[in-house]
Amino acid sequence: MNNMIIGRKREQKILETCVNSNKSELIAVYGRRRVGKTFLVKKFFNDKFDFYFTGSLNKTKRDMLMLFNEQLCLYSKRHYDVPKNWHQALNQLKDYILTLKKDKIIVFIDEISWIDTVNSAFLADFEYFWNSWASSYGKIKLIICASATSWIIDHFFADRGGLHNRVTRSIGVLPFNLAETEEFFKSKMVNLNRIDIAQCYMIMGGVPFYLDMMEPSLGLVQNIDRLFFEEAAELRNEFDYLYRSLFNDYEFYVKIIECISQKNKGLTRKEISDTLNLKKGGNLTKALRELENCGFIRRYNAFGKVERGALYQVVDFYSLFYLKYCKNRRENDPLFFSKFNGSQTLSAWYGYSFEVLCLLHVEQIKRAIGIGGVITNVCSWNTMPNKELGTEGAQIDLVIDRTDNTINLCEMKFSKAKYAITKRYYDQLNDRVEIFRQNTKTNKTLHTTLVTTLGMKPNMYSSAVQSEVMLDDLFVNL
Repeated sequence: MNNMIIGRKREQKILETCVNSNKSELIAVYGRRRVGKTFLVKKFFNDKFDFYFTGSLNKTKRDMLMLFNEQLCLYSKRHYDVPKNWHQALNQLKDYILTLKKDKIIVFIDEISWIDTVNSAFLADFEYFWNSWASSYGKIKLIICASATSWIIDHFFADRGGLHNRVTRSIGVLPFNLAETEEFFKSKMVNLNRIDIAQCYMIMGGVPFYLDMMEPSLGLVQNIDRLFFEEAAELRNEFDYLYRSLFNDYEFYVKIIECISQKNKGLTRKEISDTLNLKKGGNLTKALRELENCGFIRRYNAFGKVERGALYQVVDFYSLFYLKYCKNRRENDPLFFSKFNGSQTLSAWYGYSFEVLCLLHVEQIKRAIGIGGVITNVCSWNTMPNKELGTEGAQIDLVIDRTDNTINLCEMKFSKAKYAITKRYYDQLNDRVEIFRQNTKTNKTLHTTLVTTLGMKPNMYSSAVQSEVMLDDLFVNL
């Protein structure tokens, strides 16, 4: 295990197990673009591969075969003619591998989805290469990697052809959590307190490539201006390339993201379809699945609702921030964020983003309230006003339904000071509990849990809350 790699302990353990096995391994590494997949594999093996090749976006089949040939000649120190097709290319790779007198042969094919160009027949030839020889050779550790997560899932996990169930281990690489982000910043000498780290996370997410752009000599606000609002700012120009590199019809996917992002709690499939005036068909279903697989959106059910009423919510922080504050900006103010910082509008946006942040750290919340080992169902809940019951509408973004006969109704509040519950909020919390009980008909014990940055300021209204979680609790690496 490489101690120079931040986090990724589970992923390294899988790689270590595969390398030490006595059989050939086909290892699929996948995750959103810029999340650090290639970095993980290269650092784990210290760049010591017996063969390494990466696909390139928008290259032709001929160009890709020429690049493959260059790599093969480099690693083998032998001459091979430029292959005419992928069957020939992989046969040449087989010929080279058979010359290696080693117990373990490490082959890394990066961005494999970009190799599978139209009419290239790469996938069929790769399938034959693995099934007819490599899988039974016993020495090969073949790592394939792709940012197009859905491509990996469709062709290696869900495929009913020759590659179905051929992947021996899969490694989904996720963005850093808060604890890993803090560790990463420390390794880069970026000195931020935990509230600043949380705010940075709510803008960039836990994407290492973006976090690595932070300039240690600047504060958070200055860095955001530099990366998003200065002329030719790096992350202002990232959005289109991000989606274009993952999806063929990327404009359609961007429209879906833009549509869903307009409503904080998300939209149903029907609401998305109606908003975009889409005809009936499978394109939307496929796009939603791919966006979910790539980690841009999440699908969830409201409390007591069936799958049919599932909501889709954007949870990619970079996309949310870009769409809210960068896209279609007419003015070009390089100090926009510095001037905007501290405004009521931005504070409201942080409030919503903090809710998403908490949703992505539910396991830390469960641990903080002492139910880490309890089986739970995590969902949301909302209801419209009910005239018959005489109740108002209510919404709870995080409901933790426990098997020990208790439900935690979680409230998330972002604040730069201790949060004081007012009389009005006290009444709202109590009313919400009763509205929830009446509408759901539950007999379980209901606990209100407050998740804040710096905790509650004790006062006469604090009794409305049965359990409390602070930002520091979210910085636990489980």
